[in-house]
Amino acid sequence: MAEKKRWRDAPSPCIGVCRFMERMAGDTENRCIGCAMTKREKKRFKKLVGKAERRPFFAELTLRLLAMRRYRGWARLYRKKCDRKAVPCPLDKLPSPELFGR
Repeated sequence: MAEKKRWRDAPSPCIGVCRFMERMAGDTENRCIGCAMTKREKKRFKKLVGKAERRPFFAELTLRLLAMRRYRGWARLYRKKCDRKAVPCPLDKLPSPELFGR
């Protein structure tokens, strides 16, 4: 039951920076320098329901942040956000970034 709540109650990956300036190879939209999401992805996250939809979203975002070398800073702020909202952090249930060699 706690696992379902972890994903259902997970707050948006947005960490409140909201400056759309960066693009990665192949991007057609700017990405936020804080969370690496596009405006379209930020809207999409709100519609995602439960573990089946949110876990892959977080996994993809984690890989993107690692590629941009922004994962550590983002993860620290996102964990604080989860603590403030008193919800379990979904990052605890994803593979460790160290597994990706970064």
